[in-house]
Amino acid sequence: MDRGSERGAPLGRGAGDGAAGRIPLAVVVVDREGLVSHWSRGARRLFGVAKEEAIGRPAVDLLPVSGALPDDDEPEPYAEFAAYDGLGPDLENSLDGRLSYPAAGRARLTVADRGRLDVLWWAYPLIGPGSERLLVLAADTDALGVDDAEDEIAVERIAPAFALHTDFPGAEELARRLPEILPSMSVDEGARIVSQVLELGYPILEFSQNDRVPVTPDWGVPRRTERKARRERAARAAAEGLSLPPGDADEVEDLEYAAVREHLEFLNEVSGRIGTSLDLSRTIIEVSRAVVPRFTDVAGTYLREQVVAGEGFPDGVPDTTTMWHRVAVEHTDEPGRWDDVVPVGEAMPFPAHTPFFQCMTTGEPVLVPRIGEELGHAIAAQFEKRDIRPLITHRSMLVVPLKARNVVLGFMILLRHPERPVFNDMDRVTGAELAARAGLVLDNARMYTYQESVAETLQDSMLPHIPPRMAGCDIATRYLPGTLLGRVGGDWFDSVKLPGARTALVVGDVMGHGLNSAAMMGQLRTAVQTMAAMDLPPAQLLRNLDDLAQRLGDTYLATCLYAVYDPIAGELHIANAGHIPPVLVRADDGRSELLDLPTGAPIGVGGVPFEAVRVSVEPGDRIVMCTDGLVEVRGEDIGVGLATLCESAAHPAASMDDACDTIIRALNTRGGRKDDVALLMARLNGIVSDDVAETLFPLEPAEVGRARATVREQLHTWGLGKLADTTELMVSELVTNAVRHSHGRPVQLRLVRGDTLLCEVDDDDHELPTLLNAKPTDEFGRGLRVVSTLAREWGTSRTGAGKTVWFELTLPRR
Repeated sequence: MDRGSERGAPLGRGAGDGAAGRIPLAVVVVDREGLVSHWSRGARRLFGVAKEEAIGRPAVDLLPVSGALPDDDEPEPYAEFAAYDGLGPDLENSLDGRLSYPAAGRARLTVADRGRLDVLWWAYPLIGPGSERLLVLAADTDALGVDDAEDEIAVERIAPAFALHTDFPGAEELARRLPEILPSMSVDEGARIVSQVLELGYPILEFSQNDRVPVTPDWGVPRRTERKARRERAARAAAEGLSLPPGDADEVEDLEYAAVREHLEFLNEVSGRIGTSLDLSRTIIEVSRAVVPRFTDVAGTYLREQVVAGEGFPDGVPDTTTMWHRVAVEHTDEPGRWDDVVPVGEAMPFPAHTPFFQCMTTGEPVLVPRIGEELGHAIAAQFEKRDIRPLITHRSMLVVPLKARNVVLGFMILLRHPERPVFNDMDRVTGAELAARAGLVLDNARMYTYQESVAETLQDSMLPHIPPRMAGCDIATRYLPGTLLGRVGGDWFDSVKLPGARTALVVGDVMGHGLNSAAMMGQLRTAVQTMAAMDLPPAQLLRNLDDLAQRLGDTYLATCLYAVYDPIAGELHIANAGHIPPVLVRADDGRSELLDLPTGAPIGVGGVPFEAVRVSVEPGDRIVMCTDGLVEVRGEDIGVGLATLCESAAHPAASMDDACDTIIRALNTRGGRKDDVALLMARLNGIVSDDVAETLFPLEPAEVGRARATVREQLHTWGLGKLADTTELMVSELVTNAVRHSHGRPVQLRLVRGDTLLCEVDDDDHELPTLLNAKPTDEFGRGLRVVSTLAREWGTSRTGAGKTVWFELTLPRR
């Protein structure tokens, strides 16, 4: 194949024992953007498009991207040509990057001024630093026309295929001529592409089951009668023990070509069976099952510890301390024979004297035609008290490395039964190619698993561990990973403790999936927690969150539902930013309803107002908040999911966890869910008026003593006399500070008995107090230090009228 071959005349009769001639080849190079970067003169003649028009255009617009069988009534030679089918994927699969291995086929296309043409094509995926992604060779079947008036060449088919270039006589000469068809480029670039083409398989034509001819400028097609005569002579010579004439020796090579074809077909078949999933476990099973029983009788797969653990790319060359995990064993022996001796899941190192160590350190296949007694004993020594020798002795063994980016990720041990032909050099090449493809597939799955593991860790660390009980309410949550788009998403839920025994309930959803969405979710969740602790009203909080998202960038949008539950007032204060509405289940009659809220725009849109509404609730009511992944299914109206949500939320349940599980079962079994899901349910128990005591005190220093007396009396009424002394002391400090700093409004003291004792002191001063390190001579600054030391929790927050300072004490055990 050279530039002359692009101009070569159609195949015709030649001198000697066969027809000879040239195939006019079209040579096209496609870059990583799918655009044509080289368009030969042969391509111009074959496809009828000038080079100036082709360069820079999408290759799919110019090349025959799909196969087409000729019509049944098509005249010769097309009818014979149509007898061959099943060359595999269309050229379009190579053009769009879906195939990482070479492909060949034929297609029918219509060319201006030439009518309909049958085209043979070969496609080679290219890797490396250059911009080239694909090399496409194509030829018109008219170039294969033979003057068959006198000597008919009857063939079963004419089809493009591949073979190792070393399988043909004169391979070195062919390899030297191959660069001549490539576009003008540097020596290094040309050598890189040539090496890949030769490694992936030399382009050939198959004319029958046994005739495989390299695509070269000069090649012959032997006549059937001459082929038959040579075969007969070869058979007689073999029977009589005579040497073959040089020409007849070609018939022996035909058998080798058939073997090459069989191996290439096997590799193509395996390539289509592995890599159907990015799940590492499934990929391991696919790789193991792909070779048994056609290529081998036993296949054991071992992977490095880092690969199995889903960690980063393993570093360094393996050594005798490297642990290898047996991840799969496939065999044709009787069931269970291998299970006890070499169980899946076992991890072990391999010493330096074994073929396995040689394979893992050199990265090259190791062939053992027959495992003798000595080698069988050496291998069995690694298995301690288990005798593996009956399973391996006298079998043929091939150990192939599973590599990616020149790093050995694992290896496969392939064994054949003693009665089966031993592995040979061709099997070694086939095994190496198989392992190379399997290694890339495994590495893709490993990288996906590793990235998912990192993202899962990130997301799990961001999802809160919400206590099941908050002031006046019980909470249950669920998180479900996505089923189709990967585990990681941007859904989250949260609850935040607020002053006044209130609780903030939050559910949000960052649009998109992956690490970036999870990271954005973490930023927004932290911002919501911070602003909630500042006791911002719901609408104002969403407004500030939208401003923050704008500052972080316009790449992401998020929806958010923010509700504040006041168990004393018995109400929910809710604002919505583009989220699906919550469901409220009434305790009195079990009725459920979607709350009618102003929807609002998603967080990140910017420049839109948010509104909040107040909803009265009774003790025992439940609110259900979730993300759209729970109710949304592809091809189904979201209203169906929302109706199912309402119905399942109203279903009676023994506990909050059971109620959540009921919802999940009702909505997660419909199929088609791909998004992750966040679900938060809160039972709004309320706080009865008998557990709340409020008192106003004028701004007089003497009122501090009355506040202490009020506290003591109330605690004894509640049966909490053990807390009276401590509570009096802290209330005295807080009321003293409030009386000193207030501007005219009376000081309010509120005691709330719940799971803890809550004490709040309100005044009209907006300046929040800070904890100081008071010196012995300082007159002020010790009050908050006392509160900080004695209280279970304490804090401050601004209110519309001023501020609140609060603390909690743990209730004594009864």
